[in-house]
Amino acid sequence: MKIKEKRLLRGPNLYAGSPCLMAVIDDTGAKAAGFAARLFALLPELPPDAAVRLADDALLVEAVEPVVMELQRLAGAPGGDVKATLAVPGAPRARRIVCGYAIEQVASSALRVALDLVQALAEDRAFDLAAALQELRETAEDYAIGTSTNAVVQAALRRGIPALRLTDEANLFQLGWGSRQKRLQATITGATNSIAVGIASDKQLTKALLEGAGVPVPAGSTVRTEEEALRAARRLNGAATIKPLDGNQGKGVTTNCATPEEVARAFAHARKYGRKIIVEEHLVGRDYRVLVTGRKVAAASWRRPPCVTGDGRSTIRELVEIENRNPARGEGHTNILTKIPMDALAEETLAKQGYGFDTVLEHGVTADLRGNANLSTGGTAEDVTDLLPEETRDICIRAARTIGLDIAGIDIVCQDISKPLRGQRGGIIEVNAAPGIRMHQYPSRGTPRDAGAAIVDALFGDCNGRIPTVAITGTNGKTTTSLLIAHATRMAGLRTGVTTTEGVYVDGVPTVKGDCTGYHSARSILSSPEVDFAVLETARGGILKRGLAYDHVDVSVVLNVSSDHLGLDGVETLDDLAKVKAVVAGRASRAVVLNAEDDYCVAMAESLRDGVEIIYFSLDADNPVLLRHLENGGRAVYLQDHTLVLANGARHEALLDARDMPVSLGGAARFNIANALAAAGALTAHGFGNEEIADGLRSFVSDAKHNPIRSNLFDVDGVAVIVDYAHNCAAYAALAESARAMSAGRLVGVVAAPGDRRDADLIDIGRTCAAGFDDLVVFETENRGRASGETASLLVRGARLGRLADDSLSVVLDSREAIRHGLSLCKPGDVLVFGCGSTLSELTDAIRPDKPELARRIEAEAI
Repeated sequence: MKIKEKRLLRGPNLYAGSPCLMAVIDDTGAKAAGFAARLFALLPELPPDAAVRLADDALLVEAVEPVVMELQRLAGAPGGDVKATLAVPGAPRARRIVCGYAIEQVASSALRVALDLVQALAEDRAFDLAAALQELRETAEDYAIGTSTNAVVQAALRRGIPALRLTDEANLFQLGWGSRQKRLQATITGATNSIAVGIASDKQLTKALLEGAGVPVPAGSTVRTEEEALRAARRLNGAATIKPLDGNQGKGVTTNCATPEEVARAFAHARKYGRKIIVEEHLVGRDYRVLVTGRKVAAASWRRPPCVTGDGRSTIRELVEIENRNPARGEGHTNILTKIPMDALAEETLAKQGYGFDTVLEHGVTADLRGNANLSTGGTAEDVTDLLPEETRDICIRAARTIGLDIAGIDIVCQDISKPLRGQRGGIIEVNAAPGIRMHQYPSRGTPRDAGAAIVDALFGDCNGRIPTVAITGTNGKTTTSLLIAHATRMAGLRTGVTTTEGVYVDGVPTVKGDCTGYHSARSILSSPEVDFAVLETARGGILKRGLAYDHVDVSVVLNVSSDHLGLDGVETLDDLAKVKAVVAGRASRAVVLNAEDDYCVAMAESLRDGVEIIYFSLDADNPVLLRHLENGGRAVYLQDHTLVLANGARHEALLDARDMPVSLGGAARFNIANALAAAGALTAHGFGNEEIADGLRSFVSDAKHNPIRSNLFDVDGVAVIVDYAHNCAAYAALAESARAMSAGRLVGVVAAPGDRRDADLIDIGRTCAAGFDDLVVFETENRGRASGETASLLVRGARLGRLADDSLSVVLDSREAIRHGLSLCKPGDVLVFGCGSTLSELTDAIRPDKPELARRIEAEAI
């Protein structure tokens, strides 16, 4: 088997609303008898439907998708319910497989393992499944989200707040979009004060500040040597707790040190984790952790040291090994609980109780393996939130605010948490930045508390973290429509981010140049803290290659669906293309703006989410779809004579005269009037007023600076030259219609098309151009795998089928020479259309030899 294509679709896509792996696999092999039996023997928990699909006459590739899904499950990163095996048109032995995933690195590796596994079993060879699974599990662990971080992320998602992982390996997340985003790493937030984190890591400074704020804390001091530690312990007149000044997670902590020998050993242990050591009064009682989020107590837990209970037969070592096999325990913070370490400190803790690792405990007898109760060293927790007195809650909140932390873990030692601290000589022993919340989310006993949700509430309040968004798709007009919307929103005072075929712009400033209509560009806008409003041009290629960068947007716009890019990426027909565009329509949460004159757009109205408004636009005021929609009380935008009209049921309001919009070229560019209608629909869906919409459309200029190679108009010695990106039938037909409306003179087309289009499509483009222009000059731009001259010959064939006379048809392969030849065919009053242009420099280079001043002026206007 051979992988012909593989894509990791990170957002909603053609196949699913969630991330999935898509691969096209060619089945080039055969399988020995008994393949299915061997496969089910190796993977007995494959779904029953796989058995039906894997009959003896089935292709080997049919096994790949269920095996990928099962391998992900066994690796601890199940892919969910998204799965499919689809036929590939024109390739009877190939299949397109779709597999959902939780961790894309695991899915990618699982595909490789699945191919090796299936091939081995097909050839009746042995396959080392255990080794393969171990590798997949290690990958899953490497890229897994930490338990505390994941609790916060999942709480955000439940509230509809988007979450973006900013790096594959780190637990660094962005919650929300644009200017409403918050950053999160573990339980450190973007609002967490770095000075406060530094204070919390200095335990002595923390104690001093808390004591000054009237918070009960244990007496103690900071030392550097063993002698200083012994003197400090003697001054306490009782047992001491010894710990590193800047330690965390219970590392280096020893409690209840009552003798000089114990103090010396504890000091040596603490020195492994820091140079400065705290020797403080050992508070007698239980170990509690209180979680403060913002200005409230979110949860409280009684933390118990790691322990085992005897059965009268097993040694303590064996009991620990049994407990560590508990599925809830894992390494570090990857699971609900942490495995209990059997180290020197555990041995010392046991020795204080008169035990060793090889001691057999009597039935029911419990032995502790740590003096402290941190979950990170194997401890467990019991929820006690409801027991906290109001006084203790106030003390904890005051402690967090004194240190300056927005999220804090307050460690308390006292006999009974249900009673006030001062009356029982209890106190706060530490204040922790980035507190773990596993103990609150998943207590061993008591009521689970949604600590993740409490942190999200503290970060966002009632806000959902989303900025207003519009996504624009369609075959033609996407960039102009996106820029129209972005211009109007900027005019209204919003910092707007926009992605287009020409680049990414933040508040009018270009940040990236190039075709930026896919996943990464949209994500860059949604990740920018400088963006209040996002306008996302979303092209076919971006949807198919990576999926969408957003779970949903407020408003989607679908301009049109016409023939382009067919035969690429599995999109063979207009129906296929419409399904791709419909992915964007299906992600709208508030409204979808649809072209009432396009049957494919109209059909999308049937599959929208419940409650999503449909707003139609049309150049035809008498369009039956539009009229029926208005009769039913819907909203629409249409052209009446030369006026853009916004209608809401029976109420019709004039926005502006189309001829007042520079983008309309005096009313001649009807395709740009349609784009303006769509933009008006999106803006009204977002609540912009009529005057704001009209001002935005009236002031947008589609020139070489603001909207390059999109109907840019120049005067070259009395010849009107239009430079445009047109590269398909619909675009060329619309350009020709507009150019014809501008002048009674001759219309010369300098045309090309990308070479990766199908032969029939290139011929159709040639035929369309022959119908629209009086003279044609055919050149070549991006051949994309075709031999020089091949694309042009197909365009010429189409032009001849369109009955264009040979004396009106020229082939000049170089774009600059083609422009010069086209201009030689023109006289003042004529119009030349330069289509499929890639840069404005093609025009300026063409005219520079004869008109250097004009070339310089055009270049200056584009800057």
